[in-house]
Amino acid sequence: MNKSVFLDRDGVLNRDNPNYTYSIENFEILPGVIEALTLLSQAGYRLIVVTNQSGIAQGLYTQQQMEACHRYFQKKCENRIDHFYFCPYHPSVTASLARKPGTLMFEKAIARYTIDVNRSWMIGDRGRDIIPARVLGMKTIQIGHEIEAENRADYTVENLLEAAALILNPKSER
Repeated sequence: MNKSVFLDRDGVLNRDNPNYTYSIENFEILPGVIEALTLLSQAGYRLIVVTNQSGIAQGLYTQQQMEACHRYFQKKCENRIDHFYFCPYHPSVTASLARKPGTLMFEKAIARYTIDVNRSWMIGDRGRDIIPARVLGMKTIQIGHEIEAENRADYTVENLLEAAALILNPKSER
């Protein structure tokens, strides 16, 4: 069984944009992200991105534009991401069990990569990232200050590099 770190995209790997991030020109990788991914990968963690991309269903951008951003990111991080799972749907257009806080993207990765959820983590910046991981039995880390009390993660940090340090050095848990 493999251990994994599940990662939200916007707000964790790249700067979140309320108007969506779908072009390489606007895909700003956050400080410390590449170093954090390298450390986690070298420690034997599968790195799986699980991201809602509702702008596709809303007609704001295309799947091809999103995939171009993912290829750009993979190039920058030396292909550290094992898989990008995305949900293109939005409740105003169509329903989907894959959309977080649903668990389907996670379940697909767990099956495909034989992931042990008890040795795995989810890192997100919103409660909807934390909910499915908690349902599946993973430890959770939330990045940032917008913490919903009812969906509080197990740990809160400022950035992905701090999250990686927490995962790799459990004795330093807060």
